Amino acid sequence: MKEITLLAECPDWAVCVKPAGMDSEKEVPEALGEAAGGSFLPVHRLDRAAAGLMVYARTPAAAAQLSRLIQAGQLTKEYMLLCHGALPAVEGPMEDLLWKDSHKNKVYVVSRPRAGVREARLTYRVLGSPAPDRTLVRVRLETGRTHQIRVQFASRGCPLWGDRRYGARDREKELYLFSCALSFPWQGGEKRFELLPDWVGEREET
Repeated sequence: MKEITLLAECPDWAVCVKPAGMDSEKEVPEALGEAAGGSFLPVHRLDRAAAGLMVYARTPAAAAQLSRLIQAGQLTKEYMLLCHGALPAVEGPMEDLLWKDSHKNKVYVVSRPRAGVREARLTYRVLGSPAPDRTLVRVRLETGRTHQIRVQFASRGCPLWGDRRYGARDREKELYLFSCALSFPWQGGEKRFELLPDWVGEREET
């Protein structure tokens, strides 16, 4: 089992770095339990192929409170990614309707509402181009849909590096998508955690 890095913990919750290739709802809580002892309850998800920061509750009461924050849009999540191609603007929103094919475990952008279709919103900012056909982007999610970032960027001709499921034709074995920042209110204060992936440069923590 891959090693889990625990960044912060208290009696109510813990923030860790999920490795790529681990299931966020089962394997990561089990690994945390083995590493730190006790129970860890998932309150949000991260694609198996992606890596980065996640928060887990340590009690049912904390899980319920974190879930309420998520529903109210008070737990913010930001991501770093590398994509192919050039985006239409240096920064801006992406708004789409997404439909998931559960049999294929794949998500599609659709043109009009129908059963199972959900709105997907995010904002992005281009940070630069570290190499030809590599665009570094920071994303803030406003909704949390399955494969949302991957689908929305691919639908604009900018699939993520390493994401052959959604059209990338490179030979990368790694999906270049990393949950780099989490913030949420807790007990009268604001908790914020940030960590950049190795492929952005030197790691930073705040």
